[in-house]
Amino acid sequence: MPDGLNFDLLPAHVAFIMDGNGRWAKKRLMNRVKGHEQGAQTVEEVVMACRELGIDVLTLYAFSTENWARPKEEVKALMHLLKRFLKNKTEELRRKNIRLNILGQIERLPDDVRKQAEQAMAATEKNSAMILNLALSYGAREEITMAVQRIAAKVRSGALELEGITDKTVSDHLYTAGMPDPDLIVRTSAEFRLSNFLMWQAAYSELVFTPTLWPDFTKQEFYRILIDYQQRDRRFGKV
Repeated sequence: MPDGLNFDLLPAHVAFIMDGNGRWAKKRLMNRVKGHEQGAQTVEEVVMACRELGIDVLTLYAFSTENWARPKEEVKALMHLLKRFLKNKTEELRRKNIRLNILGQIERLPDDVRKQAEQAMAATEKNSAMILNLALSYGAREEITMAVQRIAAKVRSGALELEGITDKTVSDHLYTAGMPDPDLIVRTSAEFRLSNFLMWQAAYSELVFTPTLWPDFTKQEFYRILIDYQQRDRRFGKV
């Protein structure tokens, strides 16, 4: 483990916007799918690093609602990689005591991928050391809209008073209900935006933007980011 990292000040929830797979492949005159394949190896390294550190929740932005608009062949390849990851890594997640959770419109996934995801979640549902959230067909605006609709339905039915709606009410109707908000959000590949990711939950997250393309991201860089995070003064709007 790296010098300078305080294990008493680790974030409870870390989230990654995994960007740069396509550019990584383009720089090497490869098909974009090769970048996604290399990126999948980085996923494994980051998941295991978080587990070793004892981080409670890791959320990975794997596929957005907007990504459905990508070329069909690329979407098909991404779904194949996802299915392969779920199939090959479920047993390891189970042994490492990691619970898999899906954030997003799981019903939009191809049937075979959805079934594989459901099997992986069922196989790891009793695990308690860490939660691994895969954001799939995920969009924060869609998530918030869904939460508002569910809350409105409760008000209309009389199950909830209008005056009783608080920010916790909204949080309790999001995909991340019951989980802490992300303390740290990292985006790779030198893009400086959240891209419709955890917009409600990110209200007080510390943000890190690194030029490193996702396939080149290493646990050593992750450790350096964590050390930087621990040096920040998180006041949450207070003095």
